[in-house]
Amino acid sequence: MSKTRLVTIIVTLGALFRSNTIQAQQKPEMREMDRVRLAEAFRLGEAAQEQIWPGWSNAPFCVLLVTPDWEFLVRHPSPGRGFLKSGYDNLLMSDVYYRKRIFPTRLQATFPAVGGISTIVVGQPEETESKTSTRWVVVLLHEHFHQMQDSYPGINAEMDSLKLSRGDQSGGWMLNFPFPYKKSELDNRFGELAQKLREAIEAQGQKDFTAQIKEYIDALKRVEGELDKDYLKYMSFQNWKEGVARYTELRVAQWAEKNYEPSEAFQKLPDYSPFRDDAAAMKARILKELGELDLAKSERVSFYPLGAGEAILLDLLKPGWQKRYWAEKFNLEKFLQ
Repeated sequence: MSKTRLVTIIVTLGALFRSNTIQAQQKPEMREMDRVRLAEAFRLGEAAQEQIWPGWSNAPFCVLLVTPDWEFLVRHPSPGRGFLKSGYDNLLMSDVYYRKRIFPTRLQATFPAVGGISTIVVGQPEETESKTSTRWVVVLLHEHFHQMQDSYPGINAEMDSLKLSRGDQSGGWMLNFPFPYKKSELDNRFGELAQKLREAIEAQGQKDFTAQIKEYIDALKRVEGELDKDYLKYMSFQNWKEGVARYTELRVAQWAEKNYEPSEAFQKLPDYSPFRDDAAAMKARILKELGELDLAKSERVSFYPLGAGEAILLDLLKPGWQKRYWAEKFNLEKFLQ
């Protein structure tokens, strides 16, 4: 071997060594507190999901954690191109993959973001509306319920049968459907409906409970009378999808309050709070939103407390209604009538 060739090999090997060293030095790592939060969400989900929604454990539970510089993918079966493998995480019981950040850090959503598989895309608590660890974990279970909805057999064909997409094949119609939020008379009807729903929930165990239920049903009929067929289908669909996901948040927190002991590591986080506090705050929030509902201002978000309130009412009136949820999709209102 010539001296020149030997020098070339040495230089090349040196460059490769330096490159690998730089990559190793730059290899990102998830913050310890984020690992603890994710692990708690997985642990709580595994404990609670079948107790709340039979079959929930069949849904995927892959998460893309969005941080200011990097995105970390956990529990995904096929990350595909664009991700690098960080290694196996014993706490998360999963391989962890990473890439440079693409999504906004404030995001809390579920969609087929990676490999066509329903994936939770979520920022860190301080970057999102959740703000604290306990709230963030419960919201993650809200998103995990969307994974159950998204992966339910035949769901896409059934949503297509609603004929609400109007040619939109991206799924964006669920967010952008031209519902008449600004119609003043409809705004008033929705405000009345939400208030009657709140009063019916609060009348539980009181003598006027039956009368309050009737007043709510009458208010619902007045709203239905204001809506064209497609608008009514869209309202019912959103109550079914987003409202019940909000309700599931509440059910998870309530179940955890009575049946779940958080891990020691989770309880040591500086922003930890007991699940009983989150359950109480969640119930109060739903009732408050119903009492102050403004369709013109909140638009699609109005359906979150409406659907959640209907689900709470169904718990009181029709225990076991969850079985009908999958058999008779997209219309909670008919369960009440």
